[in-house]
Amino acid sequence: MIIDKIANLHKYVALNPLFCDVEAFLQTHNLMQLAEGQHLIKGNDLFVNIEVCKGKQKDEAVIEFHREMIDIQIPLSSDEIFGYSPVEDLPEVDFDVERDIAKVPGVMPQNYVKVKRGQFIVFFPQDGHAPCIADGKSFKKAIFKVKNNCI
Repeated sequence: MIIDKIANLHKYVALNPLFCDVEAFLQTHNLMQLAEGQHLIKGNDLFVNIEVCKGKQKDEAVIEFHREMIDIQIPLSSDEIFGYSPVEDLPEVDFDVERDIAKVPGVMPQNYVKVKRGQFIVFFPQDGHAPCIADGKSFKKAIFKVKNNCI
């Protein structure tokens, strides 16, 4: 997991070559102006989902993780809190290979972190995360899905 300011994303491009394309997209697009939905950048290897989420309380958020994709999540209209637990510490659950997601209901995260507007958070396949914690208020966010083929 990485948390930093969006202006520092360039410092992490060595982790995955597609991170360069995320940085280029951020320089040429205003995420607040993008419509909700999926926006392809490099086909299924790199795209961004723009979502308006209803904020959850900590006890409502469900831990999830992915195997094929890295998440770069950016809160756009409000700060967002994320729960975090290493996948290795989570109980065995069914994994939806087609959708590249597993959800782990009923397990509270080990830690919480607040990501402010102007920041991003990166979740790798080893990072279980419970997104959308925002005390019930709706907010807009961007989720870049990056193929995990280079780590």
